[in-house]
Amino acid sequence: MSKHHVKRLVVLRHAKAAWPEGVPDVDRPLAERGHADAPEAGKWLLAHRVVPDFILCSVALRTRQTCTWVCGELGDLAPTPKLESGLYAAGAARMLAVINHVPDTVRTLLVIAHMPGVQDLVLRLASRDSDQDAYLDAANHFPTTGLAVLEVDKPWAELDGQDANLTHFAVPRAESRKHGQKHR
Repeated sequence: MSKHHVKRLVVLRHAKAAWPEGVPDVDRPLAERGHADAPEAGKWLLAHRVVPDFILCSVALRTRQTCTWVCGELGDLAPTPKLESGLYAAGAARMLAVINHVPDTVRTLLVIAHMPGVQDLVLRLASRDSDQDAYLDAANHFPTTGLAVLEVDKPWAELDGQDANLTHFAVPRAESRKHGQKHR
C-alpha cells in the first residue's frame, strides 16, 4: 500500500497509579506523579503529529484519568474516547480482538491500557522491518506513560502478528523529572 493508506496504532500504558488500601484494582487512581506525566503523552503526540482520530480506553480509573489528561493536551483535536471493558486486564490476544473491530475509516488509533498487555501487543505486532532501537526499548522496559507507534498497511480486522512497523517508542515525562532521578 502507498504511504497515503498507512494507518497508525498508538499503544499507551497508563500513567503511574496509586495503590490506596482497600481500593479494587479497577478503581485505582493516578498517583501524583501520574497526574504530572500523563499530559506529557498528549504533548508528545502533538509534537510528533500523531494525533488520534479514535481512542479506545480501558474502563479502569487510571486509564480514564490518563486519557483525560492526553485529551486535554490534544484540545479540539481530541476525539471522544470510547471506554472498552475488553481492554481491562487484557492480554495481547484480547486487545488485538478489540482492535480488529475498529472501522477502517480510523486512520490513527490510540489504545490506552495496562501491562503486560500493552507490551505483549506491541511485541506481537512489530514486524522485522521495525525500528530496532524502538523494538529493544519496548521489549526491555515498558514503563508507565510508555507509548509505541506502529504503522499498519492493512485493514484493522486483518491485523494479527508481525504485520505492523514499530516506528517509535517513547516515555514522555514531566519536565521536572526529565533531568532528575530516573523513575520506572
